[in-house]
Amino acid sequence: MKSGYLSEFFSGVALKTLSAVEADLVRSHQHEFNGVDGLKKLFGQAVGKQKFDAKFIYLTDHDDEPVISEGFLTWYDAREAHPTRSEHRLYFPTTEVSNCAAEGDLLLIGRRQDGSVLVVVAEAESTVANQVRWLFGFSDLVHPGFSVKAETESDQVKLEFASRLILDEIGVAQEEEAPNFLDIMLDRFGKRFPSTRIFSDFARSTIDDLDPRDDPDAVLLAWMDREEVLFRTLERHIVGDRLVEGFAHDVDGFLAFSLSVQNRRKSRVGSAFENHLEEVFLKLGVRYDRTKVTENKSKPDFIFPSIDEYRNPAFPPERLTMLGVKSTCKDRWRQVLVEADRVEEKHLLTMEPSISTAQTDEMRDKKLSLVLPTALHSSYTPAQRGWLMNLTEFIGLVKGRQ
Repeated sequence: MKSGYLSEFFSGVALKTLSAVEADLVRSHQHEFNGVDGLKKLFGQAVGKQKFDAKFIYLTDHDDEPVISEGFLTWYDAREAHPTRSEHRLYFPTTEVSNCAAEGDLLLIGRRQDGSVLVVVAEAESTVANQVRWLFGFSDLVHPGFSVKAETESDQVKLEFASRLILDEIGVAQEEEAPNFLDIMLDRFGKRFPSTRIFSDFARSTIDDLDPRDDPDAVLLAWMDREEVLFRTLERHIVGDRLVEGFAHDVDGFLAFSLSVQNRRKSRVGSAFENHLEEVFLKLGVRYDRTKVTENKSKPDFIFPSIDEYRNPAFPPERLTMLGVKSTCKDRWRQVLVEADRVEEKHLLTMEPSISTAQTDEMRDKKLSLVLPTALHSSYTPAQRGWLMNLTEFIGLVKGRQ
């Protein structure tokens, strides 16, 4: 197990694509996978009926909140008494998650370091299914059995900002901190959260050897990763103190506090992404305006070269560029399409890996170009990569038009 790597959370994982028969088993009362000797890498040789606490999650691109159930798995050898043969089986109970499973869905069984198990079912051909495969390093699942990776292989997967987003999506709590900076943050900010712009400035100041003029794509990722770790460090301290104080019997107060924590996390990531990107543009001498009003009170994240040129009907529309910025897309990418009528082909910058082919095909049809930091391009198919832009290329396009 290595801190900052996938093995910090999983001692082993197994993935497979559900066949029609297996999907029926998952939904039916039989609830067993037979002939699963490959899972011995996760659970070992069965001795009696071994129960494991399990968390079940069903994920789809269309719902913001996953379906979550708590339960257990039972691992046993149906031929334990046989002198030479064994037949291992994995049993799981009926849950809301099992009721959602269908042919073609991705099934993940992950053995956690605390001995519990995470079971994830992701909708067939969805972005989130692609992301789970990418996170755990499974390029394809063409054979019918489980594909299994042990802890030693997870030791090779270093967690970066994009992979942390996926871990959040599948319900894995992360506690990586930067304790060396906690006293500095408390001295500077006290026990409160500063504005996102101030915090982004602080995060960049803690890495003094990065210049976006050298590699805009890599620097943007590094700044985002650093801010995420610093924020979690400060959040853990502030939220922890509030929880120690307690809420007595104030259930509404506790729920409001919990909701504020979740909302702060979501809104902060998007603002941080824009803040760091703005610093890249400033350093590279790119002219822009941020969140200025266009038609119908829309506020695109960035307009190039400026809102004045955009509002000037004499300024050639082919020299205008509009960029939407979303750390993750899901179906929200369509919001960008109506934010600047004078710009026919729009651009969207995201940190989301492995968006499905169906989604990117629709983006192309809607004349939306996808921009991602170079390091994330490898999570897409070869056909998709030919269409993607990186940040360096996008900056070159904008500066050429200016």
